[in-house]
Amino acid sequence: MPSLTIGGASLAYDDIMPPGEPGRTVVLLHGFASNRAEGWRRTGWYGAFERRGMRVIGIDHPGHGESGKPHDPAAYERAHMAHAMLELLDVLGVGRCDLIGYSMGTRTAIAMALSAPDRFSNLILGGVGGRMFEPSDPARAEALVGAMLADDPDSIADPLLRSFRHFADEQGEDRQALAAFSEAPNPPPARESLAALPMPVLVVAGQRDHLAGDPEELARAFADGRSVTVAGCDHFSAIPHALTKAAVFDFLDGLLDDPFEGRF
Repeated sequence: MPSLTIGGASLAYDDIMPPGEPGRTVVLLHGFASNRAEGWRRTGWYGAFERRGMRVIGIDHPGHGESGKPHDPAAYERAHMAHAMLELLDVLGVGRCDLIGYSMGTRTAIAMALSAPDRFSNLILGGVGGRMFEPSDPARAEALVGAMLADDPDSIADPLLRSFRHFADEQGEDRQALAAFSEAPNPPPARESLAALPMPVLVVAGQRDHLAGDPEELARAFADGRSVTVAGCDHFSAIPHALTKAAVFDFLDGLLDDPFEGRF
């Protein structure tokens, strides 16, 4: 397991080089309570990119997977994590690349793109939509912390929070670290900042993903945004779905030319 400590953050990662010279590089950022192996390898994304001759870099967020797991919420400030991941790309010799985040990982991806907009050829945001602009809800964050720390997961009344807790248990994640992650400030992005990003952006979410909201609403915030809604999928079933992969590869290949019109 390769890992580096950068700015106090221990980051575990995969760096998969294809045979010969890679055509392009993609960086993958997973969602909350997941990790690079579950979010990207098991769901077939690593293999799909490898078959296209791309260099694949999957990173475990701090507090997740095999990365460091501090129990201090200050360690999970978004700007700090984004800076550490950009430094990791420097160490790995990654120049201009494609950046993909899913769910929680989209917020880190956006922070990275805002910090270094010329570094990313394309930005792909999965499992998110218009609800990203809603103000942070302290009660919701407190409920997520409670779900991570509950002695009995079946005592969690909210079905979505119970799903996240069961998922964290299945992955063997450090629930105290996830609770600290949930306590870190997480303000919504400013629309004017997103509008200034120069790269093409794809926003893709499942039709039944009520956690995300409307992907088109978020896509419209970007100067060059496109949206795709994957029919029949919710927040958890969209990421492994073949239609999500089809949307991403069509976007990377320049086949989604009409903004806001994608529907699979």
